[in-house]
Amino acid sequence: MFGSKKRLFGARGKPVHVETLIGKGTVIEGKIVSEAGLRVEGHVRGDIESTGDVSIGEQGVVHSNIVARNLYAAGTIHGSVKTEGRLVLAESGKLFGTIDAGLLNIAEGALFQGSSKMEPRPAGGKDAIPIKAKGENAKESGKDKPESQAAG
Repeated sequence: MFGSKKRLFGARGKPVHVETLIGKGTVIEGKIVSEAGLRVEGHVRGDIESTGDVSIGEQGVVHSNIVARNLYAAGTIHGSVKTEGRLVLAESGKLFGTIDAGLLNIAEGALFQGSSKMEPRPAGGKDAIPIKAKGENAKESGKDKPESQAAG
């Protein structure tokens, strides 16, 4: 279990792997740049850039522009958020700003004030979802052709 990165989100959409913790009662001012998973339970005033996953806990409050692979927000965010993969705004989450995400999940009870743009990121690896035109799968397999053409 420790060090495992097999699953991005566990039960209820919560991240399963965090390498850096900003604990409750901690206040950080300044830009954070990380390649590791980051969880914020305290307060951050300054931009956050991570090639890993970022999680804002229920007590976490950030006044930040956040760029991350994936983001799980159960706390409060003031600023813009950009994810290559998934953004989950939990029931207790509050986001005041803009969202640009590959996948967006806003739970019932969450508060979101701002604007959002959602589009899959084709180069985003396992989190990207390819978009296929209706019937494209059938064309590739030959199922939409008459049987005489499909067979040969």
